[in-house]
Amino acid sequence: MDNRMNAWTWSLLLLLGLIWGGSFFFASIAVQHVPPLTLVFLRLLLAGIALHIYIASRFGIYPILKARWREFLILGLINNALPHALIFFGQTRIGGGLAAILNATTPIWTVLIANYVTSDEKLTSAKIAGCLVGLVGTIVLISPSLSASGEAPLWALLLPVLAAVSYGFAATYGKRFKNIPAPVTAAGQLTASSLITLPLSLLADRPWTLPMPSLDIVVAVLALALVSTAFAYILYFRIMAAAGATNASLVTLLVPPSAILLGVLFLGERLTLAEFAGMALIGFGLVILDGRAYRLLARAA
Repeated sequence: MDNRMNAWTWSLLLLLGLIWGGSFFFASIAVQHVPPLTLVFLRLLLAGIALHIYIASRFGIYPILKARWREFLILGLINNALPHALIFFGQTRIGGGLAAILNATTPIWTVLIANYVTSDEKLTSAKIAGCLVGLVGTIVLISPSLSASGEAPLWALLLPVLAAVSYGFAATYGKRFKNIPAPVTAAGQLTASSLITLPLSLLADRPWTLPMPSLDIVVAVLALALVSTAFAYILYFRIMAAAGATNASLVTLLVPPSAILLGVLFLGERLTLAEFAGMALIGFGLVILDGRAYRLLARAA
C-alpha cells in the first residue's frame, strides 16, 4: 500500500489540525458557562450518537461492543472521559492555545510509557532526545507559574499535561483494538465514556439546575461534539487509510498553532515569550520523535 502523502491527504491533514485545534477553541467558550463534567458528557454523548448513525450497524459493531464492553470502558475512561475532564477543568483558568500546547506532549508520554509496558517499542537515542527536548519545553511553559508572577495557576497548567499522560496510556492500551474497524473502536469508546461521565455529571453539576445556555454556547457545544469529535474521527480514519498511521500522527504538530490562531483571532488570547519558547521546544521534540527529518538529512548527506 502506498502511504506517501499527496496534495489531497495533506489538505485533509491540515483540515484535521484546524478542527482539533478548534476543539480547544470551542471548549474555551463553552466551559465558561457549562461545568466541565457536563461539557465532557455532552461532547461524548453527542459525538457517540453521530458515529453510531454514521456506522449504521456496519462492521458488526454491536456484537463487538457486547463482547468487549469491559475493554471499551477502560479505553473510554483513559482516552475520553479522564483526559477531556482534565483539559476542560484546566481551561477554566488557561486559554485554549496554551492547553493545546501542553496537551501536544502526548507523543512524548506515549513513547515513555510504551518503553516500560511493551516489549516492541523501546527507547532509541532519537526517542530519548525528542522526549528530553519536549520535556524541557513543558518545564519552560510551567516554570513561570512556580513564582508569584505567574498569571495561570500551576494546577491549571498541569491538568492538560496529565491528560497527555492519560492519552499516552490509552495509545498503548488501544493496540489491543487493532483488529477492530477504527470507526467501531471510536464509537465504542465514546459510548462507554458517555456512560462513565453521565453519573459524574449528574452528581457533581446537577445539570437540571443550570440556567439555559445562550445560543453561542449551544453552538460551541455542538461544534465541539459533532465537528471536533465525531467528524474529526471520521477524517482521521480517512487519512490513516490513505497515508498510514505515522503520517496521520503529524496532526499533533498542527493542533497547537490552530488553537492559538483561533484564540488570538476570536478570544483575545495572547501567549508570552516563555510560552512561545516552550511551544517551539515541544514542537522540535515532536519532530525529533517523528524521525523523518533526521532520515531526510541522513540521505542528503
